[in-house]
Amino acid sequence: MLYWFFVKGFGPIARRRLGPSAKGVNNIPRKGGGIIAANHLAVIDDALIPLTCPRMVHFMGKAEYFEGKGIKGKFKKWWFTSVGVFPVDRSGGSKSLGALEHAREILEEGHLFGIHIEGTRSPDGRLYKGHTGVARLAFETGCPIIPTAIIGSRELQKPGTVIPSKGTTQVIYGRPIPVTRNPNATHDDLRELTDRVTREIQVMSGQEYVDEYAQKVKERLAAQQQ
Repeated sequence: MLYWFFVKGFGPIARRRLGPSAKGVNNIPRKGGGIIAANHLAVIDDALIPLTCPRMVHFMGKAEYFEGKGIKGKFKKWWFTSVGVFPVDRSGGSKSLGALEHAREILEEGHLFGIHIEGTRSPDGRLYKGHTGVARLAFETGCPIIPTAIIGSRELQKPGTVIPSKGTTQVIYGRPIPVTRNPNATHDDLRELTDRVTREIQVMSGQEYVDEYAQKVKERLAAQQQ
């Protein structure tokens, strides 16, 4: 795996352009499994966390990233696999659960797993309702959740923009939320823990909260434009 090669090799270039600073790095467990649960404002968010976290972080990536054809498709699959990203089918059901199972294995092996609690990028910069997958993983493994706020990435990379502008960003790692292993956690347990993590992120990021799933909002906006 070439994770650290890319972080160390291309990190200086990314730092000069994205200007990331980190706060609360001491809240990241030095060893053992842990869940980095963050908001999601721009594509570059998945670079800002590795640039500021002292430990390797595994992420999910859209299945489409791994299904391309030809040289370009093979290169993208190699790239994402090399930096610790594994595919998730976002159509839901058993396909999505398979990705969560892989995430659970990563945590049980003592690694860090990163997840964007909203499930997709915010359509307007506000913080949207969190999905319960992060809570499910925590209850199944007993691993702590580290609420993480990413600030400034949307300003550098507006929706639809590929190359980000030059500027500054910040990643704030909050105090870990300890979770007692409970494979039989109820839906109410999952919702309560998810909402707690979301509130922690909101306090750190200063975002306005919307009690609705971001994907639903995106679908509604897309339908209005047709």
